Amino acid sequence: MENPGKKEKNKVKFDVGGQALIEGVMMRSPFRLATAVRKPNGDIALEVKEQRPIAQKYPFLSWPIIRGVVGLIDSLVVGIKALSHSASLALEEEEEKLSSMDIGISILLALGIFAGLFIALPAFLSSLVDQFISSTFVYNLVEGLIRIGIFLAYLLLISQMKDIRRVFEYHGAEHKAIFTWENGEELTPENARKFTTLHPRCGTNWLIIVLVISIFVFSFLGRPGLVTRIVSRVLLIPLVAGLAYEAIKILSRYQDNRLAYILTLPGLLLQRITTREPDDSQLEVAFAALKGSLGEDNYVAGENRRDS
Repeated sequence: MENPGKKEKNKVKFDVGGQALIEGVMMRSPFRLATAVRKPNGDIALEVKEQRPIAQKYPFLSWPIIRGVVGLIDSLVVGIKALSHSASLALEEEEEKLSSMDIGISILLALGIFAGLFIALPAFLSSLVDQFISSTFVYNLVEGLIRIGIFLAYLLLISQMKDIRRVFEYHGAEHKAIFTWENGEELTPENARKFTTLHPRCGTNWLIIVLVISIFVFSFLGRPGLVTRIVSRVLLIPLVAGLAYEAIKILSRYQDNRLAYILTLPGLLLQRITTREPDDSQLEVAFAALKGSLGEDNYVAGENRRDS
């Protein structure tokens, strides 16, 4: 028998996404960005900002492929600011406002680490077996598999860190909160517990799709020398990111389709590393951020306290 307390699935025509922070969660709707952070005294600090997509001002930024690149840059900027904000609240330190230069340096550093670990290193390692592989596609497949292997090793390594595991728990809380809202359920820990921590629109899915698509895109470049290979792959990162974004949009639209589910399965399995089961206090933080992003004013920051 159908549960009479279950509401109809949410029929709103927009997505809400989020990011796990240090002792907190950031949620983002097309209208608002909200960050909720659990302070050391147990209070939840909630900050909500009105925010409209930049594509409303510049429509060409919403074109396919381009919107994925814009979204990547925007996510990096917003994510760095949110992490800095959450760290200052969670550690009760005075927040240092990040300048445009600070953010720019942070983004370049992040992209540099990505290029070094997942572009240059796989290209170098695959060059060691260059003479033993005649097929260009097989060669790029080997390089791609090395890239994926490095990515998995990196995730497994950082997942052993206590602080990172805590962030992964908030990542799970973010997903459970979004699932609860998408299914029209009241935002309570009891309702959220029955949902999985694995969400098809997660950035983890996007990353694994980036790694897979890169195998096919890079295959069109042939087999140039090592330096040219690395430089060309770095230059193609925006294209690969844009294609991966479009793939995520399509797969999430047809998430009930068996083929779409199979294609998203690697990313969902990977989320078993990047998410953990949250406790009720972490779910409360995710609910606060989600309500803030939706513009609900029935939540008072600081009312919910973690049990001492």
